[in-house]
Amino acid sequence: MRAAHFGGLLIAALAVSSGIGVGAWARPLANSEEEANADRLYRNGILPSGLPLVGKREGGVKVLGAAGACINCHRRSGLGTFEGRTVVPPITGKYLFRNGTRHREEITWLREQNPSLEAAARPDRGAYTDATLARAIREGVGADGRSLDFLMPRYQVDEPTMTALIGYLRHLSSGPVPGASGDTLEFATIVTPDADPIERQGMLDVLQRYFDSKNGFYRGKDPPIQTQRRIMFRVVRRWNLHVWELSGPPDTWEQQLHDRLRAEPVFAVISGIGRGTWEPVHRFCETEAIPCLMPNIDLPVTAESDFYPVYFSRGVLLEADLIAHELRAAGASRGLRRLVQVYRDDDIGVEAARALAESANSGLAAVDRVVTAGAPPQSVSDVLKDVGAGDAVVLWLRPPDLQALPADPGAVAAVFASGLMGGLEKAPLPAPWRPVTQIAYPVDLPANRAVRMNYPLGWFQIQHVPVVAERVQTDTYIACSILAEATSHMLDNFVRDYLVERVEAMLSERLVNGYFSHLGLAPGQRFASKGGYVVRLAGQDGPKIIAESGWIVP
Repeated sequence: MRAAHFGGLLIAALAVSSGIGVGAWARPLANSEEEANADRLYRNGILPSGLPLVGKREGGVKVLGAAGACINCHRRSGLGTFEGRTVVPPITGKYLFRNGTRHREEITWLREQNPSLEAAARPDRGAYTDATLARAIREGVGADGRSLDFLMPRYQVDEPTMTALIGYLRHLSSGPVPGASGDTLEFATIVTPDADPIERQGMLDVLQRYFDSKNGFYRGKDPPIQTQRRIMFRVVRRWNLHVWELSGPPDTWEQQLHDRLRAEPVFAVISGIGRGTWEPVHRFCETEAIPCLMPNIDLPVTAESDFYPVYFSRGVLLEADLIAHELRAAGASRGLRRLVQVYRDDDIGVEAARALAESANSGLAAVDRVVTAGAPPQSVSDVLKDVGAGDAVVLWLRPPDLQALPADPGAVAAVFASGLMGGLEKAPLPAPWRPVTQIAYPVDLPANRAVRMNYPLGWFQIQHVPVVAERVQTDTYIACSILAEATSHMLDNFVRDYLVERVEAMLSERLVNGYFSHLGLAPGQRFASKGGYVVRLAGQDGPKIIAESGWIVP
């Protein structure tokens, strides 16, 4: 848990000195007023009266309202977290109301796997009762009579609220989770009908081989737990993959997904692919509280307040910010007067162009040059006939349209292009356009990522996976690796919220991230890579690039 989030924890100090912590949000077990109030208390720091929660630390320091919401540190699942030496153990009923009576060798193993769960297993950690937990919250005294840490605010919570709060803790992250019963974890990957066929097959090849390889280590059904020591042998489960192929227009996708979920309950959605909108899929995952991890999408949904969908980056929306950064830095010196954006009206360039127009803030007159859906690539030349001196042209175009650019860029003052849409360093720009076009490049430079790419490319070779779409396949491999690492730290606590929390916690520790130099998520962030470069293609042909900027985080 990041130190910045200790500012208002309902019982943060329980985690520090007594081996527990308090509640994360979970859906109420019943639609009761008490459960709803407890839910609001933990998520928003709001008391049943509607007033903000108030706590006091030593010295009279107050924490108030949202700053005191337990979710800030103890997360939705209630299963705790760890970062460096900072450990917040679980506070679900499974851990909170029992003694930490584990064998020493198991505690050592738990510490290596997940320090937050190890803290809950310490032999000297006594079980809480309703009365001692209420005392801890109100007076800062732990189950064993020890004074809690100074981080623990003292709260005067009335009896009805306390009763609801304790009942809420008892049921956090309890009960069966769809898609995680028995000895199999069920996953889905989602394919929209507009996905590129080659990229779709490349992604599915990687997913299936990764799942097959993962299941090669499965030892069969684990015997029932005879002692608490058996927990360490229950972390390996089979993975089963469902491929949910969507059809028809986007406004039908969400219902299709709800129907598929009823027929095939899954624990999480992994990877996935689409060429245009992903919004119905995003909305489905958030509504159904299903983690949707790292889809191959260049136009994600920018709703950072949502919890369950997690993306590699903001895609073309990040590219728009990279271009806006360059326009603000060089607009005056280049004598720019107009911002001319070129895109097809049925592609993601529509949203990218809108985002750039809103964020450029450069004083340029915005002009759109739209190529209609289905028009031949040669139409690109037609919409560019009147551009010239003083114009900054932005090309939100795919490779066939880039190849159809006019033979001569003329006296255009500046040219920018989408790297993701155009093919990154393989963008087929005509030779006269290469030296004048700056490409938004929201991944690491090829020379920088070369060593990291040895891992996925080597794995593809060993697994006999043909490389037909390198970026998509690499991102799919990285997504599977992230899922494997996250689930390995969950032990037998297969809770959907906890999966997302484990992804958040461990992303920044990864060294092998394929196309990305660094991935990381703080609570409340949903885009793991935050920046990129502006580059130029070198020479007359070939994939070599020259960085025009350092790493930019808009």
